[in-house]
Amino acid sequence: MGAALSALFGDPNVTSRCLATKPGLGDLPESCVALIIGYLDPPEICKLAKLNKAFRGASLADFVWETKLPSNYPVLIEKVFGDLKENMGKREVYARLCRMNTLDAATKKVWLDKSTGGVCLSLSSKGLAITGIDDRRYWNHIPTEESRFASVAYLQQIWWFEVDGEVEFPFPAGTYSIYIRLQLGRAYKRFGRRVCNTEHVHGWDKKPAQFQLWTSDGQHASSQCILNEPGKWIHYHIGDFVVENANPVTKIKFSMTQIDCTHTKGGLCLDSVLICPSKCTEGLKHF
Repeated sequence: MGAALSALFGDPNVTSRCLATKPGLGDLPESCVALIIGYLDPPEICKLAKLNKAFRGASLADFVWETKLPSNYPVLIEKVFGDLKENMGKREVYARLCRMNTLDAATKKVWLDKSTGGVCLSLSSKGLAITGIDDRRYWNHIPTEESRFASVAYLQQIWWFEVDGEVEFPFPAGTYSIYIRLQLGRAYKRFGRRVCNTEHVHGWDKKPAQFQLWTSDGQHASSQCILNEPGKWIHYHIGDFVVENANPVTKIKFSMTQIDCTHTKGGLCLDSVLICPSKCTEGLKHF
């Protein structure tokens, strides 16, 4: 016995053969790996897919990704892509929905949050009903790299400020928050650096702006806020609403107003309105 042990630990060739037969992660069946990674978030699944062939194959399993997709993903596919005849796996469906998908003459963008699978929708300033938007004395659309829509609406000066919007979309069940993205001042580049001109900002510190939302099933929320942080983009909270399983399509109306005509308001950039699951708002700079 001692000789056998001596041969085992003394001969490097014997040792290497023993180590070579030791099972590793690559020896796990794909079906077992798929069951395990199904409990992980999508970014973690994609990272593990790089480990080896078994994890790569398991990461392509439809049942892994079907649990990550929104419950009404067939309706979303039809809404976002139309009559999609291409036969795609669930992983590809998830990846396609995570892109910035453009709708309604490029006034809306829809995507999935990559970590949670929550549905997000953004509505550009050109998709909103803005009082006086066609009068160049009050408003202008200006190009910018700071918007996902490549332009924002800039208010020079107005007495009656009113912005209304309406969205009808098949949101999955859950709780959602609506924000409007605003900036006091007009940003531009100077010698390669960002500069924000705030000399025309006025009137927003006298009275709070009013925010309201209504849904087709009778929900209502309202809030108000003084705009007083020039020079940076802020998501101002309009309100929250809940989508029940029984609602295939939710219709939302919302507004922002500052209609005290005792003074003018100006120097404001309006980018877009964001609707997203309330659990996805941690990274937003908002009030």
